[in-house]
Amino acid sequence: MKVRLKCFAKLSEGDACDFTGSNEQDISQGETVGSLIARLGFNQEQVKVIFLNGRIVDFDAVLHDGDQVGLAPPQLGF
Repeated sequence: MKVRLKCFAKLSEGDACDFTGSNEQDISQGETVGSLIARLGFNQEQVKVIFLNGRIVDFDAVLHDGDQVGLAPPQLGF
């Protein structure tokens, strides 16, 4: 199963995910946003807002094949 992941601001600076285009990530059945974030090397303090298919969700939201995930940090740096 796969999800599309896009990161914003400082979260896009590493290799885990990108801002300009969404990256495909393999997921296991029943995987949560929180476990995906941890697997990518982020901690929960680095992520303020999680978008799942255009809606704001929490770390315990369960992912499904084809979902689109967006991650934003606490401060966008504007």
